Amino acid sequence: MSELLYDCIIVGAGPAGLGAGLYAARDRYRTLLLDKFYPGGQINNTDRIENYPGIEAIGGADLTMRMAAQVKAFGGQIRTSAEVKAARRRPDGILEVITAKETLAARTLILAPGSSYRKLGVPGEDRFRQAGAGVSYCGTCDAPFFKDKVVVTVGGGNTAVEDTLHIAKYARKVYLVHRRDEFRATKVLIEELMDYTNKPGSNLELRLACTLSEIAGTQHVEKAVLRNLKTDQREELACDGVFIFVGTQPNTAFLKGFVDLTANGFIQCETAFLRTRVPGVFTAGDCRIGAAMQLVTAVADGVNAAMWMKYWLRDPGWWTEMLSEALTPSEW
Repeated sequence: MSELLYDCIIVGAGPAGLGAGLYAARDRYRTLLLDKFYPGGQINNTDRIENYPGIEAIGGADLTMRMAAQVKAFGGQIRTSAEVKAARRRPDGILEVITAKETLAARTLILAPGSSYRKLGVPGEDRFRQAGAGVSYCGTCDAPFFKDKVVVTVGGGNTAVEDTLHIAKYARKVYLVHRRDEFRATKVLIEELMDYTNKPGSNLELRLACTLSEIAGTQHVEKAVLRNLKTDQREELACDGVFIFVGTQPNTAFLKGFVDLTANGFIQCETAFLRTRVPGVFTAGDCRIGAAMQLVTAVADGVNAAMWMKYWLRDPGWWTEMLSEALTPSEW
C-alpha cells in the first residue's frame, strides 16, 4: 500500500493555521490541518471582535466557524483532537508529524500551534475569563468594551505598560498593579506611563509592590483584591474588569530539537518568508519570533506561509537563496 503524502500539513487550526489552510487548499494542494482541540484556539474565548477588517463585529467562535468552513469548501481537511507529539525530516526530505494515533507524511509543514497567555493562577481568574465576564489578556482587543468603566491591569513589561495606556483612553479609571517598585518595560514607555500618570486629573493610578490575590464577583468581575508586598495589607478595588499582562507561552514544547527555539520557546525563523532552519518547514502566528499577537496578523502570517510554500514546492533551491534574491512578490 502506497504512503499517503500530503502536500502540506498545518499544525494548529487557529487563525494562522486556518489562513494557511485556506490558501493552500484553494491552490489545490492536498492540505491537512491538525489541532489539539478544535479550530479557533484562543480566539474562541473572545466574545466580540471589532478590529478584523471588513467585519464590523463578530464573536470569536462565529468567525472560527466561518474560516473553517471556507477551508473545507476548498477541500482542506481538519482533524480535531489530533495533538502532534513530534515532527521530523526523513533522509529523503519528506516531513513527518507524529500524533498519538498515527504518523503522517507531507512535502511541506507549516507550524502554527499558537501560544497561551500566562495566567496568574489566582482565585476567580479562570471563572471570569469566559467571554464577556471581565477577565482579559489583550488590551488592544478588548479595551473598547470597557468604555467609562473601572479596570485593573496587572504587569510590568512592555505589553503591560503599552496596553494599560491604551485602556486608559477608554476606561473611566485604571489601576496598574505591579509586584515590583520598578517596571521592566523600555525606558521610553516608562516615561510615557509616568507622564500620563502624573498629569493633573489623570485616570490612571499605580499600585507598586503589590500583587493581585483574588478576582471576585457574581456573574462578572466586581472587585480585585490586592496584597501589598511590603506591608502585607489587603486592598479591595471595585472594578468592572481585570487585564492580565504577564506574558505568553508558545505551544512549542513538542518541537524542541526539530526547529530552533528561543529561550522562551518561540520558533526562530526568517520573518520575511517565515522559513525555519529545516527545509520545507514554515511557521506562522503567535508561536514565532516577532509576532504581533493579533488576529489579523496571525491570519496574514498563515497566508504568507502558504504562498511562500509554493516557491519551495516548485524549486527546492529557493530555500537557500538569500533574502534579497528571493524577495520577489511581484512574480506571484
